[in-house]
Amino acid sequence: MNGFLLQIPFILIRYVLLSILSKEAMKRAAHFPPMIGAERAAFWVYQISTVAIILSMCFLKIQTSLTFFSCIGWALYGIGLFLLTLSIINFSAPSSQGINLNGLYRFSRNPMYVAYFVCFVGCAALTQSLLLLGFVLLFQISSHWMILSEERWCIERFGSEYLEYMKRTRRYI
Repeated sequence: MNGFLLQIPFILIRYVLLSILSKEAMKRAAHFPPMIGAERAAFWVYQISTVAIILSMCFLKIQTSLTFFSCIGWALYGIGLFLLTLSIINFSAPSSQGINLNGLYRFSRNPMYVAYFVCFVGCAALTQSLLLLGFVLLFQISSHWMILSEERWCIERFGSEYLEYMKRTRRYI
């Protein structure tokens, strides 16, 4: 079975579900805040690693035999899709001020990024590809820098309300 099939539910949740729930949320999800210094390089690593993940999945096969890695892979992939669905639903309905404080956003400031990582690690386990795992790790490391720029933008936009949110909510998990 071709690994790209694993991307179909991901794409449907991330793009189709979000656009159905809220066109405004779709615009917010596509917004990248201004970046400084190393964040600019991280942006390009993020973009290139995203493309590498998607393209590499086209050439990888899902291991269909029941192994330790396939069981772990299906579990992580399923959990990742579940978390992504919840975070998309939560993201589509922010508070009146524009900050997402509901659902998973009460526990993580970045549940969508966490969901991406869990889902993609599941894909790497299902395809048993170290190359894909490498792309996922590059994606996650660069995501951290993207998150730092998003946090700076949120502090500028929402001020003390976002600073308070940062104090009571972890960046990841």
